[in-house]
Amino acid sequence: MNRMHPLHTDLLKPERFTYPFFYEPHPLCLLAAEEVKQEIAHIHPTEGKMFGVLVVETASQQLGFLAAYSGLLEGRNDWNYFVPPIFDAQQPDGYFKTREREIMVSEEHKQMSQELQTWLFHQYQLLNARGETKDLVDVWQDYHCSARIRSKFPLPPGGTGDCCAPKLLQYAYKEGLKPVCMAEFWWGESPKNLIRHHEQFYPACRGKCLPVLTWMLQGLEVDPNPEETKSTPLEPEVVYEDKAVAVVNKPSGMLSMPGRQTAYSVSTWAQEYWPGSMVAHRLDMSTSGIILVAKTEEAYHALQEQFTERVVKKKYLAIVEGKPQEEHGVINLPLSSDPLNRPCQVVDHEHGKQAITEYRVLATVQDYTLLALWPHTGRTHQLRMHCAHHEGLGCPILGDELYGRKAERLYLQAQAITFVHPSTNKRMHFELPYPFGHLIPYHL
Repeated sequence: MNRMHPLHTDLLKPERFTYPFFYEPHPLCLLAAEEVKQEIAHIHPTEGKMFGVLVVETASQQLGFLAAYSGLLEGRNDWNYFVPPIFDAQQPDGYFKTREREIMVSEEHKQMSQELQTWLFHQYQLLNARGETKDLVDVWQDYHCSARIRSKFPLPPGGTGDCCAPKLLQYAYKEGLKPVCMAEFWWGESPKNLIRHHEQFYPACRGKCLPVLTWMLQGLEVDPNPEETKSTPLEPEVVYEDKAVAVVNKPSGMLSMPGRQTAYSVSTWAQEYWPGSMVAHRLDMSTSGIILVAKTEEAYHALQEQFTERVVKKKYLAIVEGKPQEEHGVINLPLSSDPLNRPCQVVDHEHGKQAITEYRVLATVQDYTLLALWPHTGRTHQLRMHCAHHEGLGCPILGDELYGRKAERLYLQAQAITFVHPSTNKRMHFELPYPFGHLIPYHL
């Protein structure tokens, strides 16, 4: 059965294929997605689901699109409108389901389940644009050269290979269709622990799909990763300095510490500016604002102790989408990292670390609200998660590409800091000028 749907449009094709982990949906994908949404509306899914579109070109240069969903849709994987799974493990009389039933009544349940899972992953014969084939286990192990990762995750996580992007590319390659561009969007209610917004586009998941797509995209000319191609060097502004400490204002888009792809950061900049200096804490790359730099080892350890003992007090400003129900409050939502989808965090009431944020509404203009935020703990992405998650404010920070929607920047700034000077023991307080007046006028 041909699963390609025609696209009648004069829109131009992109020069290269989509980099699936950081992209703006191409107009061709937007057009295809609107047609897919009409089909989804007829199905009426009872749970939230990720859907994907892949615009393709035939040998005669006719444009069309393929559609897919992640995992199962209403317990099925045989919807005619969508591409089939790479491997169908759901057949009641097939080997997988038959063996699964046998294992359920066996005393060696764990070992046999592992063997069955290994067998299943070997059935996923993944193609790439060169026409080469490799099974999922080999793809996973070839990608993860780290012994630590291999030890912790010797096999791919369950569901790897069943996301939208691998399904779409596999079908296109099998049918001799040339991939043109791709996009994925969420439909329905958000899961309890993650943050997903209805009809919003999202990048492919890194934990399951990065190894798989790294293989499957070989042979295609793909857009570069924009996070690796930023050429304009950013530089912090020195707000205050003495012999022991410096207070700097980090711009949005600059790393606090060296990253995997980019070495340049506040840390490397500070070491050139003040040899031997050390950054005392971190901000997310997208967050702007105050960072403390210790110029001596003694100052560094003194500041670290203050952070550990929560002597340091920080205030943030954020513009969020929507308006919180209460003008003032405290959010207490425990957070855990998602090891297979870093750097994302999840709400985890069972194993998560305590995370507490105080907030106050300062001003509201149309659909945006200016907030003051005081973190009482320092968890990764704490403010971003507490603002965006439905158990928190349910109002994502404007420009939050992980938990909300993209904008020209993340509208979050570390606005003020109070600490005890490590040499003089005097209480120090610094506050930056208000940065978001072009969106919401306000006088601090």
